[in-house]
Amino acid sequence: MSGMEDRRPVLVTGGAGFIGCNLADRLAGEGHDVIVYDALYRPGVEDNLRWLKANHGERIHPVIADIGDAECLRDAASQAKAIFHLAAQVAVTSSLESPLQDFQTNLASTVSLLEIARALPEPPPLIFASTNKVYGDLADLELRCTGEGHRPADPAQRGGVSESRPLDFHTPYGCSKGAADQYVLDYARSFGLPAAVMRMSCIYGERQMGTEDQGWVAHFLIRAIEGQPITLYGDGHQVRDILHVSDAVDAYLSLWRRIDSVSGVPFNLGGGPDNAVSLRQLLDHIEQVTGRVVDLRLADWRAGDQRYFVADTARARDALGFSAKVGWRDGVGRLAAWLMSERAPDVEMLAVAGSR
Repeated sequence: MSGMEDRRPVLVTGGAGFIGCNLADRLAGEGHDVIVYDALYRPGVEDNLRWLKANHGERIHPVIADIGDAECLRDAASQAKAIFHLAAQVAVTSSLESPLQDFQTNLASTVSLLEIARALPEPPPLIFASTNKVYGDLADLELRCTGEGHRPADPAQRGGVSESRPLDFHTPYGCSKGAADQYVLDYARSFGLPAAVMRMSCIYGERQMGTEDQGWVAHFLIRAIEGQPITLYGDGHQVRDILHVSDAVDAYLSLWRRIDSVSGVPFNLGGGPDNAVSLRQLLDHIEQVTGRVVDLRLADWRAGDQRYFVADTARARDALGFSAKVGWRDGVGRLAAWLMSERAPDVEMLAVAGSR
């Protein structure tokens, strides 16, 4: 990582979002100035920006602009000693409804940012937030449904999906993020840009404003806390390796520190086999931590949904020193406690209404 003698700020696009604000919080806490670049389109992110300003004051420099605004983006990037590019359209469902908007937000803006960085006299390190969706629906994996959800029938595959797996883009979201992923890696290869990619599995934690389309761990908790029904798409035995946001931030910062040795490299970022959990297992745990019985509904499978995804994080472990320190049960409990504290008045009103 650049030494603290470099007083230039760090640019975090999507910096008021869930992962972005946690990353900005850590950076500011370590003494860096942070440009928080965000359009504030998503409900709840204004609260995250206020929280950052309250905690870090003048170290937080908000830029309220769309990622497609090339002039604002150029101005922000030209000041930065490093760029964490997290701004994105994040929902598969939205990409199916508006594929052109998905393309412009996820792919066109990423190429624009790469060009902006490449044109600078000393291009800053650029770290791109990609997704496990670049591997497609993994339909070729032979799975066996057990009490712990869909798991590979072949024990040799139970260590997770590695970066050596061929890419297979499904849905407009998978195409836009996957193509952006490849552009970032190619700019490192073709132009020597110091850049790398994080292919994230399911990240969760405090300050996540989950919805049905994205941020499903927080969404499940919010629905349970509010006594609202939860819909499972498919059979609910889908397995994901969930990773607490504090561990994800550790990985991003480690990648920045080591960018000279890992530029042009993609990394899988997830909780790994030790944090692999089915949706139904997670709901059982949510009932325990919230003390509420979940009202469960079922619906058809959604396009591109993976029955199983667990990241093989060996490359991140070996190259970045990454490890998932927060176990999923502890992490979900921490998120539940934060959500309940944030929603205390609303939850009390719901309880009163339900007792009438």
